[in-house]
Amino acid sequence: MRIAKPNRATHTYRQKLWAPPAQVFPLLCPVRETEWADGWLPDLVISSSGIAERDCIFITPDKPGKAIWYVTHHEPQNWFIEMLKIVPGVTACRLEIQLTANGDECFADVTYSHTSIGPAGDEFVARFTADHYQKFMQDWERQLNHFLKSGRRPPHPSNQSAPAN
Repeated sequence: MRIAKPNRATHTYRQKLWAPPAQVFPLLCPVRETEWADGWLPDLVISSSGIAERDCIFITPDKPGKAIWYVTHHEPQNWFIEMLKIVPGVTACRLEIQLTANGDECFADVTYSHTSIGPAGDEFVARFTADHYQKFMQDWERQLNHFLKSGRRPPHPSNQSAPAN
């Protein structure tokens, strides 16, 4: 058995979203995200309800292969969702999203915590900088707000560079 100190990068960003939490929370779902996020299309979603729920599993394309996502907490009454994302041989990630009401709008505190589980993960964690994360979150915020305002995806695809999420 080998025990190692974690090589981890954790960042949190607060988005300001143009709708109340009750309208935003259902969109934090592997199925509903296809409505507003450029390039988001899971290969498989395993869900009793057909949308995000506790123990929902979904698989997405990722570099260098596939990412397996698992919803560990789904609390619509608290506007909180937590999931794990595993990219075998690369990273294990915990994603937490907490919505907070702000009048007719809301804040979304989004935290990604990537931990390397191999040499490719070490490279990923090194590139997962605060600057990269801020740009990633601002792009996500822009896309979601465009959808909240117009009911459509933004007209121009995002030009997000790796690493993604």
